[in-house]
Amino acid sequence: MKIGLITDCTKLPLEQAIVKAAQLGVNGVQIYATTGVFSPDMMPDERKHYKKLIESNGLVVSALCGDMGGTHFEKEENNALKVEKTKRIVDLAEYFDTNVVTTHIGSIPDDVNCKKYSVMLKAIAEAGRYAYARGVTLAIETGPEKAVTLKGFIERTDGGVGVNLDPANFTMCTLEDAVKAVPLLKDYIVHTHAKDGRRVDMAMDFRDIYRGFSEGGELGERAAKAYEELPLGQGDVDWDNYLQALKDIGYDGFLTIEREAGPNPFDDIKNAISFLKDKLSQLK
Repeated sequence: MKIGLITDCTKLPLEQAIVKAAQLGVNGVQIYATTGVFSPDMMPDERKHYKKLIESNGLVVSALCGDMGGTHFEKEENNALKVEKTKRIVDLAEYFDTNVVTTHIGSIPDDVNCKKYSVMLKAIAEAGRYAYARGVTLAIETGPEKAVTLKGFIERTDGGVGVNLDPANFTMCTLEDAVKAVPLLKDYIVHTHAKDGRRVDMAMDFRDIYRGFSEGGELGERAAKAYEELPLGQGDVDWDNYLQALKDIGYDGFLTIEREAGPNPFDDIKNAISFLKDKLSQLK
């Protein structure tokens, strides 16, 4: 398995973040590609510049992040534009020689017959078909629903849809064991995040946590306090068994470090790299 880093975690401008990632010794970078300097709106010369910068620093792009934010793909009236933008990010992924675009899609309902389920499925299936035709996988990030619900949803698409497995999202939100999620989702895992944390408010429903992020207000305030993201090894992720489970299913892709909180991102990133290298060296 290879170690990557989300460039935004450095809190640096993108060019500096790419150089810093190389200095830290990771193998690849995941880059947000929805808005800003790195997006489908980049001019051809800008694309060439970033591609050269990444390659000259000995890195590859582990994945692009195509997160649409807000209610994601839950609202039918917004989905045409979001699907089209997702397709443009898939095109960008092709250019940067990565076959993964990660995204949050919203909270998948348990009821496969409800309207929200069909709305989300229609949008993601269309984006997935486009990605599949170009050798790219649209990787849904774990967290807003149970692993079994996510698996069933992916099975109803037409290909090109997989999983970006974030183990901390299980421990912080759905309270599931990421170790058990690995074999369940094994046919679909194409990328992973290396993040840790724990749930604080055990009484809050995990769906309300994600709803709070999109709706804000009092629910949003409570959602922000419902969990805490922590440096690797300090949360509830069972790293020894989780990494072994990934190895057991033959996963050899990226463990991309995501550190969204904390006052010392570089210290936490450095420690995360050492932590992962040590754990990987001990796998059977």
